Amino acid sequence: MKPTSPEIAIIEQNTLTALGLQTILEELIPEAVIRTFQTFAQLIDDTPDMYAHYFVSANIYFAHTAFFLERKPKSIVLTTGEQPPLNGIPTLNVCFPQDKLVKSIMRLRETGHGNMRHPTPETQTENELTPREIEVLVLVTRGLINKEIAEKLHIGLTTVISHRKNITEKLGIKSVSGLAVYAVMHGYVDADSI
Repeated sequence: MKPTSPEIAIIEQNTLTALGLQTILEELIPEAVIRTFQTFAQLIDDTPDMYAHYFVSANIYFAHTAFFLERKPKSIVLTTGEQPPLNGIPTLNVCFPQDKLVKSIMRLRETGHGNMRHPTPETQTENELTPREIEVLVLVTRGLINKEIAEKLHIGLTTVISHRKNITEKLGIKSVSGLAVYAVMHGYVDADSI
């Protein structure tokens, strides 16, 4: 039986913030279904308990604390760096540059924000990477370009390009940040090393 795709709710009245976060999450977690809501009422009109996670703006969180406290392991408060840290509630500073924001999301996912661990999708045998593809993946996440990877692994440039194509096809991930998340989630690299 194929596992269902996780659904993530973004409750944020700032359209640009919501769309930016949605784009990043779609790259990082391609199997997820991400829905955005500008108001708490829109979330309630949907099916509010079906979501694996709630990325919620601080002012909506504070206005509806009771709802989100019941879903504490699933709630992540979106801050702008001005709010004090919340006791036991994961926060995400949406004012970070994209690379830092991606790393923060990866850390949240890696640690399962608290005691809740995230299940990782089962990898099917046809999607498994070869040892050489894993080497290429690790070097890609470290920021090396194709020519540098070829020199480091003592292989041809076209071979590197072929490996990268195979990696993206097998994983269904095209962005370097998405590949980095995959590498962290599968233990190929440490989140702090990228």
